[in-house]
Amino acid sequence: MTKYKIKPLAPDKVKTYSLKSRKSKVDTHTFAKVLSGDETIATFIDSFPDILAGKDFKSFIKRAKKAKEGNKPIIFALGAHVIKVGLNPLIIDLMKSGWISALALNGAGIIHDFEIAFAGHTSEDVAAQIKDGQFGMARETGEHLNKAIAKGSKKNLGLGEAVGAMISSSDFPHKDLSLLSCAYDLNIPVTVHVALGTDIIHFHPDVNGAAIGKISLNDFFLFCSLVERLNGGGVYVNVGSAVVLPEVFLKAVSFVRNRGSVLKNFSTAVFDFNLHYRPYENVVRRPLMNKKDGFYFIGHHEIMIPLLAASLKSTSI
Repeated sequence: MTKYKIKPLAPDKVKTYSLKSRKSKVDTHTFAKVLSGDETIATFIDSFPDILAGKDFKSFIKRAKKAKEGNKPIIFALGAHVIKVGLNPLIIDLMKSGWISALALNGAGIIHDFEIAFAGHTSEDVAAQIKDGQFGMARETGEHLNKAIAKGSKKNLGLGEAVGAMISSSDFPHKDLSLLSCAYDLNIPVTVHVALGTDIIHFHPDVNGAAIGKISLNDFFLFCSLVERLNGGGVYVNVGSAVVLPEVFLKAVSFVRNRGSVLKNFSTAVFDFNLHYRPYENVVRRPLMNKKDGFYFIGHHEIMIPLLAASLKSTSI
């Protein structure tokens, strides 16, 4: 016998209803479809369940296709990890086929892109190199990029255009795999947004902080012009940048609206292998008037970006 004076409630007076009459979030019509293994990419995407990320992915692909058909911009903002996991060929193909109208990179992006073009390899072993101070000391990376930046500053260019012009005019053996070079040849704008002190070229002998700041700021205002054009159906995609590019995007949105420009009815998406605060808040949530216009997809870049590229290029989705 319990010593408590308060008695438990009993379920005997609970009012129930038929499960068949209840509105539910999931039903069999939204389930995944079984595949044989020989289907097209369009059939593969269609087989995703119309639930959560499966539904979102199909919706985002349709929005991107509508943007391309309507000649609206599709801007890809890329963290350097995208380059480091071997995705340059896919990004270049999307540029050539009209799926990317502009690129935004952080400072590390130009480093890895240059090293691919110049040497065919990149991404040093930081743990091994930093023990004796050799991390970031590759001579050609600092020399070529800092000289391109200084030259671009004198011409009042943006950083992306300055480096793109340098690689494009070079005889580097792998420049066909350079995002900056291919974008320059295609006349696709590339903006580069630098945080001073974060990149290895900032401690090389040829570094010029004034030049870096000047042409990176030029790129910020070019980026603002690109963001302004998202109004009415454009698409902005942040891939693998957790801090710098989401912050730059948020400031660009505010700047554009402060000037009196209308910036609404556009879509954003983040592709990353973790859920990060700034991409979610600054790309998916805060800039948008409609919460349904923002998407967040979690997965490894080396899997998700090939899936995205193939889905965009499929004519049947």
